[in-house]
Amino acid sequence: MKTFIYMVRHGDSPKDGNERTRELTEKGRIDAQRITDILHKEDIDIVISSPYSRSILTVQKVAEQIEKEVIVFEDLKEQTFIAGDKRISDKELYPLLEKSFSDPTYALAGGESNADCQKRAIKVLKELLNTYQGKKVAIGTHGAVMTLMMEFYDNKYDLNFLLHTTKPDIYRMEFDGQELVDVKRLWKT
Repeated sequence: MKTFIYMVRHGDSPKDGNERTRELTEKGRIDAQRITDILHKEDIDIVISSPYSRSILTVQKVAEQIEKEVIVFEDLKEQTFIAGDKRISDKELYPLLEKSFSDPTYALAGGESNADCQKRAIKVLKELLNTYQGKKVAIGTHGAVMTLMMEFYDNKYDLNFLLHTTKPDIYRMEFDGQELVDVKRLWKT
């Protein structure tokens, strides 16, 4: 039985503020409507999200369109790079990503390794594949955690892939049971 998971990377958000509560910029809100239009054609059944505001806001209208609530899973949150909920700067993030992808067990003090982030997120994804077998599930997500979930099934989804994704972005993952059989990018820039 085919199950479709739509990884929806959140839209553009302000560069400063709390990781959990940063919302979307004007561009992010416009792109969220484009996401809604694209996913409307896909006949989404369920909408799931990271607990972070920018992810929820990116998929909120998709849920409203199908008259459902966004179901939030804490373990789909973005990878924790440093202790606390402060955003790490891009200047600090890129070297950290390089080190993390070359050594999946590497983490800064108070942060989370790629291996640990992938483990918690894949546990949720496998649960969703069992619970919503045969359905179409949109997941509001983030760049690093999305890449790590996709990498679990195919190692071509690596740092280079992450660096070439956009905000927002959409990847439709087709599963046969728990086996990934196809991935198609739906977002057009």
